[in-house]
Amino acid sequence: MKKTGFSLVEIMIAVAIIALLAAVAVPGLLRARIVANESATQATLKSIAKAYELYAAENGGAYPTDETDLTSGTNPYLSRTYDGAVLEGFTYTVTPGSAGYSIKAMGNPGKTSSVQGYLITTGAVMSTID
Repeated sequence: MKKTGFSLVEIMIAVAIIALLAAVAVPGLLRARIVANESATQATLKSIAKAYELYAAENGGAYPTDETDLTSGTNPYLSRTYDGAVLEGFTYTVTPGSAGYSIKAMGNPGKTSSVQGYLITTGAVMSTID
């Protein structure tokens, strides 16, 4: 009577192959996550800036002096406030003013982004912060 099954060597080879495949795939998946976080953060910043610019266009060029001006009313410009919020690993800081605005999203380089952060200012001008 012959016993069927896998020998220890066969199992060790299978585990080594799986470990090798995981070692190749995991860095790519982590990089994809970082790129997704950065893209989502840039899109969020552009949406916030668009709300500020639309508010100014509808109010004689005056920007809101408080972020809640954008979230109140029957037709709010934004559905939520972002100052102090943490989304996709980025912490948002909103600085409104009657003459303009600046919105900063600071990340954790290496874990949530490849850059330290993004800054968008009056006129929807975006730049990276190193």
